[in-house]
Amino acid sequence: MSANQRHDDAPVTEVVVVGGGSAGWIAACRLAAQAQRTRSGVAVTLVESARIPTVGVGEGTWPTMRNTLAKIGISETDFVRGCDAAFKQGARFAGWTDDSPGEGYYHPLNPPAGATELDLAPHWLAQSDAPEAADFATWVDFQATLCDAGLAPKSITTPEWVGQANYAYHLDAGKFATLLREHAVERLGVRHVLGDVARVEQGDGGDVTALVLADGAAIAGDLFVDCTGFAALLIGGVYAVPFRRCGDVLFADRAIALQVPYDREDAPITCHTVSTAQAAGWIWDIGLWTRRGVGHVYSSAHIGDDEAEAALRRYVGPAADSLTARRITIDGGHRERFWQNNVVAVGLSAGFIEPLEASALMLIEASMDAIADRLPRTRGAMRVAARQFNAAFTHHWARIIEFLKLHYAITKRTDTDFWRDNASPATWPDGLAERLELWRTQPPAPQDFDHAREVFSWPSYQYVLHGMRFDAHYAPIDPAAPESALARRHLARAERARAEAMQRLPRHRDLIRAVREHGLQAV
Repeated sequence: MSANQRHDDAPVTEVVVVGGGSAGWIAACRLAAQAQRTRSGVAVTLVESARIPTVGVGEGTWPTMRNTLAKIGISETDFVRGCDAAFKQGARFAGWTDDSPGEGYYHPLNPPAGATELDLAPHWLAQSDAPEAADFATWVDFQATLCDAGLAPKSITTPEWVGQANYAYHLDAGKFATLLREHAVERLGVRHVLGDVARVEQGDGGDVTALVLADGAAIAGDLFVDCTGFAALLIGGVYAVPFRRCGDVLFADRAIALQVPYDREDAPITCHTVSTAQAAGWIWDIGLWTRRGVGHVYSSAHIGDDEAEAALRRYVGPAADSLTARRITIDGGHRERFWQNNVVAVGLSAGFIEPLEASALMLIEASMDAIADRLPRTRGAMRVAARQFNAAFTHHWARIIEFLKLHYAITKRTDTDFWRDNASPATWPDGLAERLELWRTQPPAPQDFDHAREVFSWPSYQYVLHGMRFDAHYAPIDPAAPESALARRHLARAERARAEAMQRLPRHRDLIRAVREHGLQAV
């Protein structure tokens, strides 16, 4: 047997996660839980520095987080209690279309009614000019109505992970990392090593063989997951994988964040992310159990840092006077490759873009689904896994950047250079102008996308396009056609679901209080 064959046949039994925070501990939990479930014998070690604080970005999640928590064995009740979490039913975008008073639209987490059978967009467009016509999200589903009413997506008698409406979470990122760490070490058997990496040892083929810490200890492994954040210790520091920037498409390169306490204990908790457009960016407003997370994302080419902070403090009001702002630099983009040799980058070491549509934690989850569920058993199989992973996530990053740009590209705002520059097709990614031309005459559909499992699928594009009143002209709808009758049946079901939900679902804060006091039904 040749040396190459021996190398290819070498088993993958030791996985080392480098770095903590949400990325590192999600990675460790997913790998260790999968090893327990399959009895694979894979051991997981997490190495993190005691001196380097985690960035703690990402207070918004996707519904995928419910699956992740269930897979690693953290109950929804423990999660809500431990992370000051609240439920999230989507996002409302205020002032993005034309900045007229009260203007805004929802991107809910529910798909349009009947999405697996027909497309309601042409039917909505056919009646959208009527004075009494509802906005797209309200017309095709009931979730926007729940958000307006401040109602939760489920009740206290509903089992964990199940809801009357689709939902994700808002969470305290620091407390989330702590919960994951305790669960990983105490329940999943993850070995936790505190120490600073002093140097990296590599084998003849360039693979990382061990991390040597400042105290001289060596941590050997077969696969290394780089969760070292912006430092990108392995994917950047060892392999120098180039970073592909997207600042020419997404202009936001700064953020300023505040933690805003509620003015009273029974203050309503918003059950969706509020994203309010500003002169040179937008402000996020996220409701947790004990506070709001509020931040201004902006382009430093279009507004100064002090002016941006002043705008954030005006948005918050007098409560901001005593609060300390945290400033974050956004170097928007991603690695040209995410898996190099036996190192795979997850989290900020893989890439970072503005938090519009809360993709940061979702990308960590998606990465770990791809790694943990298909962990290569040998070093030879790792090459195939790396090619598949790199192809998939290069595609995902491109589609995320395109979808975020869509929010800016079709604005009707012309009041500042920021919005005028975003509306220029010269700043759009390849393919977006082509798709927008197609979508003027027919709605986004599954055939318009390359992957069966897109991170943002056609309903998301429809919610943004029609929420922002994109200039579309679809083929006329025959009211007597069978498709029209089917559309009416689905709309009637949606109306019944709306009425039932409005009657039965609790206020958002009331549900969270009940979960914290009594817990949800375990599955």
